[in-house]
Amino acid sequence: MEQKALTMFCHLAQSLHFGKTAEAHHVSPSTLSRAIQRIETELGCELLIRDNRSVALTDAGRQFLQFAQQQLEQWQLLQLALNEKQAQLQGTLHIFCSVTAAYSHLPPLLERFRQQHPLVEIMLTTGDAADAFSQIQQQSVDIAIAVRPENLSRLFYFQPLAQIPLAVIAPVMACQVQQQVKQTIIPWTDIPMILPEHGVARKRFDYWYRRRQQGKPHIYATVSGHEALVSMVALGCGVGIAPKVVVENSPVKDRVQYLANVGEIEPFELGICCLNQQREQKLIQAFLQAINPD
Repeated sequence: MEQKALTMFCHLAQSLHFGKTAEAHHVSPSTLSRAIQRIETELGCELLIRDNRSVALTDAGRQFLQFAQQQLEQWQLLQLALNEKQAQLQGTLHIFCSVTAAYSHLPPLLERFRQQHPLVEIMLTTGDAADAFSQIQQQSVDIAIAVRPENLSRLFYFQPLAQIPLAVIAPVMACQVQQQVKQTIIPWTDIPMILPEHGVARKRFDYWYRRRQQGKPHIYATVSGHEALVSMVALGCGVGIAPKVVVENSPVKDRVQYLANVGEIEPFELGICCLNQQREQKLIQAFLQAINPD
């Protein structure tokens, strides 16, 4: 049955006047009468008792009125739901972060975003945190969780999330490195160092080691990613500097130790970054607003 016919019947059941209902729906009384007759023919029973002076509902008419009202209500709810769904933000948002950030900082951010925009698909890429800005600049991803560099290019927008403390870590297992760091005066030039290949973490190490005034460091290896650095230290290969959040979330955290009294290291400033020119794109803008509504 047509929605318009059901609507006119419901109005007529209240007005009990063909002329008033016809006028309200911008049809002639005869057109209204034919619409009601088609419903009655389809149902096989009379819905109205008509005479020259009055209109009244039959028992079947009262039952059909309840059905018609329910149908119209369901139709309206369906329209609202479909319109709301179409109005919701859709698309794919590409995000880059380190493995550690994927379970230390990203989950609550995605939870807030997905509550507001459940139809947006998230494509996640993990890798070395030091590569975040190059991933953004190459437009391989839309957004990255990254460490703020000392000199942030105007190409990028950076929204701070947290301060990440750094620590000097050494192996716990009995090995030459462990014996070296136990000495009263640590022979830094003799200790093998595990270093990041590049990025802010490498600069933090350079500043820290320069203050030791011990000459050139003995570099055992350079690695991509703090997770790999922590693993190599745990294996007794050397000493390194790593974010505490990476150590605490590492499966080998019980195999490394923090060295005390070795000097302070400036913490990382972790945040969300994107290209400034893409900041106003709907998906990126929605993500930034969802994680920082204030």
